[in-house]
Amino acid sequence: QVQLVESGGGLVQAGGSLRLSCAASGRTFSSSGMGWFRQAPGKEREFVASIGWSAYLTHYADSVKGRFTISRDNAKNTLYLQMNSLKPEDTAVYYCAGRTASGWAESSREYRYWGQGTQVTVSS
Repeated sequence: QVQLVESGGGLVQAGGSLRLSCAASGRTFSSSGMGWFRQAPGKEREFVASIGWSAYLTHYADSVKGRFTISRDNAKNTLYLQMNSLKPEDTAVYYCAGRTASGWAESSREYRYWGQGTQVTVSS
């Protein structure tokens, strides 16, 4: 069983930055593809970014490309999402998710494990 706990959310002004962290329990983190998703009020959950087990391969949604960076520290069992140049439309609950496979993936159906989410609010 894998447990994921997000942290680092909060309130920030447009143009600001936040770094989200996701602490993972379990021995499979270092061999698992990981991802970040978000869900805004009244909207469906959407893909943000994903990373393969080795951290060399990453994939981003077009809406965050060039502003967000996904990374991981396998020694610390931790996933990160650095968010720069934040916009009000980035406001959402952000979820960390883990796969049983090693590569990155865009579809939420590819992820077995989910955190509880952390709120990110960007004011204009």
